[in-house]
Amino acid sequence: MDRKLVRFRMAADDLNAVRFGVSPGHELSHAVRVLQQPEQHPLQWGWLRAVRSRVPREAFELLALIIRDAGYFPDFLTAPPAWDMTPEREAERIRSIPDDAFTTDMTKVLVRSSGTAAAAVERLLEQPDRARAAIAEAWLTMWDAVIAPVWPQLERVLRSDIAVRSRTIATRGLGAMASELHPQVSWEASSVVVELEAFSLDLDCQGSGIVLVPSVMGRRCTVITDAPSVPTIFYPAGLTASWARDPDAAEDAVSALLGPTRAAILFSAQDPRTTSRVASEAGIAISTASHHLAVLAAAGLIRSERAGARVMHLRTPLGEALIAGAV
Repeated sequence: MDRKLVRFRMAADDLNAVRFGVSPGHELSHAVRVLQQPEQHPLQWGWLRAVRSRVPREAFELLALIIRDAGYFPDFLTAPPAWDMTPEREAERIRSIPDDAFTTDMTKVLVRSSGTAAAAVERLLEQPDRARAAIAEAWLTMWDAVIAPVWPQLERVLRSDIAVRSRTIATRGLGAMASELHPQVSWEASSVVVELEAFSLDLDCQGSGIVLVPSVMGRRCTVITDAPSVPTIFYPAGLTASWARDPDAAEDAVSALLGPTRAAILFSAQDPRTTSRVASEAGIAISTASHHLAVLAAAGLIRSERAGARVMHLRTPLGEALIAGAV
């Protein structure tokens, strides 16, 4: 059988061509697939045990109808991935899917469906306004029930994976990072090559670059290649079966090493924060927060940079790795 290869062609030394992102929609969509075929996702069994009893039936059935257990699912369920993508922004975007995007994506679902499922998808296409509202509501309901309780742990795994990949690019180059991304991915002649089951494509990414998105719930690499989306590769993040452990237990483990206040500051520094915000969140004086931040920065766990009149503090790759180890 001929191998199906998607080649993302770019300049070998163009580090700016690669960006990383986080996609809450991708995680939720693949969580729906995990619920449909739990036997194929052993790394998610801890999460499954925790959420199985609270899965909202109607919301799950609607999303399972359009996501299915394998293959294509609507692109509109995943916003363009970004480092600062949030569930709230993703849900709001789903509510305002353009008519043409909705029809195009749902038609793709229809041609891949049969029997009663195809009839149900046809009904959604016949009433797009009602369908969009129902899908958005189901998305929010499912998110709140099965992903929101574990999102802090899940997001830390994603961000830690990104930190490790970024460091590999900086120290060993884009080719080395791509070659180690996943068994489906390789680096050949200035191209990131992804082996798929469905199709082959040669895509020129010089000018647009590519977005790499780690996933906890997805077990295989998938791609987005259709304009106007930026070429995107979703890949399984490196993790163990214990990723869904109690978040308080993870913070306790780091607290034993750093002390509770510094651990709390480190865990909250997934996006840039001012000294005053750090102090407010930790319930301490600004001068005390400055001291703790200086200690974390000296240890290489926090990076502090001036932005205008303010100093912003953010976890470093080493800080991400420390938290990932605890999670």
